Amino acid sequence: MDSRLAVPFKRGGRRPRSHGGYSYLTTGALPEHRSNILGYLMAVRQGLIQDLGPTENDLSTAKIVLIDRVTTKLGVIRCVEEHIRENSVMVRGELAPSLKASYLAYNNSLRLDLQALSLEKKGEAMLTPYEIVEREKRAEEESK
Repeated sequence: MDSRLAVPFKRGGRRPRSHGGYSYLTTGALPEHRSNILGYLMAVRQGLIQDLGPTENDLSTAKIVLIDRVTTKLGVIRCVEEHIRENSVMVRGELAPSLKASYLAYNNSLRLDLQALSLEKKGEAMLTPYEIVEREKRAEEESK
């Protein structure tokens, strides 16, 4: 069989298990062998709501959508990471297909979504590296 659509079956007539991230995207449910990730995703979602809210009613619709997108993307990323932990990162001498482009793209997209949420605490501005160094210098000078 030379078809790209044909997948060679392992012993027992079953397809090899995939990471399940794309199944999670299309069905909204984690594959049975990845159900341990659900608790983590629920905790992350609740943590983001508390960081920005403190309740979901305090958030704009845009922030809720972004939080849901972050949770979904994180679910895909965690599925791929679990798959890597169980298997090799190399397949037939090449980088595994789940790592070639999509893993990095999902991580970058997640970073951008978190940036869009502007995760500073209420009343506490995010400092630049320069401001952090200046603050540390002042604290050292005051302690002398």
